[in-house]
Amino acid sequence: MAMFPSLMNDTMFSDLFDDPFFEGWRNVDHAVADGPTMQTGMMNTDVRETDKDYIVDIDMPGFRKDDVSLNLQNGYLTVSARRDDSHEDKDCNGRWLRRERYAGSCSRSFFVGEDVKDSDIHASYKDGTLCLEMPMPDMR
Repeated sequence: MAMFPSLMNDTMFSDLFDDPFFEGWRNVDHAVADGPTMQTGMMNTDVRETDKDYIVDIDMPGFRKDDVSLNLQNGYLTVSARRDDSHEDKDCNGRWLRRERYAGSCSRSFFVGEDVKDSDIHASYKDGTLCLEMPMPDMR
């Protein structure tokens, strides 16, 4: 039996630490163990090296392909995404009950080398994951 009453999988204390004062303490155990962390699920990245290229997989949940843009400048590849929340889901009185979905923008930059051209980078987007393929410097 639960010790605290819950509604929609929330306890009465679930918003207690939503105060900005506690912002830096949310993931303190992970920060100590792993170093600095990003917002959970936002642009988590894996980089793999094969015999001929680098493969970069970036998690971008909730974004459509049209929301994502790539910019290559001065050897840095910047991946950006923007999502606007244009719909209004409210209860019968017009008040929000709870709102957790992300709306806004995020970006991340990677140094890929000054010799890399736009045509060297191949991108695909499927199921919320952006996959980038870039040849190794001597394979171009």
